[in-house]
Amino acid sequence: MSPYTQSPFSNITPVVKNLLIINIIFFVATYALGRLNIDLVALLSAFYPSSPNFKIWQIITYLFMHANLGHIFSNMLGLFFIGPILEQTFGSKRFFNYYFITGIGALLFNFIVQAIHVHQITGAFFPDIYNYTPRSESDLRALIEIYRDPILGASGAIFGLMAAIFALYPDLEFLLFPFPIPVKVKYMVPLYVLYELYSGVNPKGGDMVAHFAHVGGAVVGYILIKIWHTRTPNNFY
Repeated sequence: MSPYTQSPFSNITPVVKNLLIINIIFFVATYALGRLNIDLVALLSAFYPSSPNFKIWQIITYLFMHANLGHIFSNMLGLFFIGPILEQTFGSKRFFNYYFITGIGALLFNFIVQAIHVHQITGAFFPDIYNYTPRSESDLRALIEIYRDPILGASGAIFGLMAAIFALYPDLEFLLFPFPIPVKVKYMVPLYVLYELYSGVNPKGGDMVAHFAHVGGAVVGYILIKIWHTRTPNNFY
């Protein structure tokens, strides 16, 4: 096959390919089973640990759930472009571990932020929410959002991949989504992370994005890369 007719999917590495497939299967299943009144979002997305909807498997399964087509498209686009570079660098086993460590770490980071907020309101990290009387309507709304709204999506892990690219290949250029402008990773990744941090600290009404999960994925990923402290593929095993 000539380079001009080669499929853009020909360079996808094994773990990345399987992650793409699994995410698409979960997305299709969510809508297909929803027609049968089976709510995979409630079952497989992640809820605050003291929420009655929390289940231990959600710390893994939330990574494969997505809210809508735009959500899964943006995450899978990041996985498609960044993932193969890192899988070739780390090796498949280490890449697999890195992806899930950053994904779980992103969720735990978000849980910590939520727990601090809950403690500020109630005086406890995991209060008996059914026997607690909020002091104000704003406190009530905040608690409802934390306990009711699920966290879902691969975004935390994708931000982990972005942190790895930032640490290992800072001069690599990507197009800054959604603008067709090539930007070096060392400028692009901090821009995204700072935006997520700002958005998390200054949330807008109706904002359903788990910004601190994104920040957490980047932080955990960067720390993990520094622990491994190598840029040579052979030393990642």
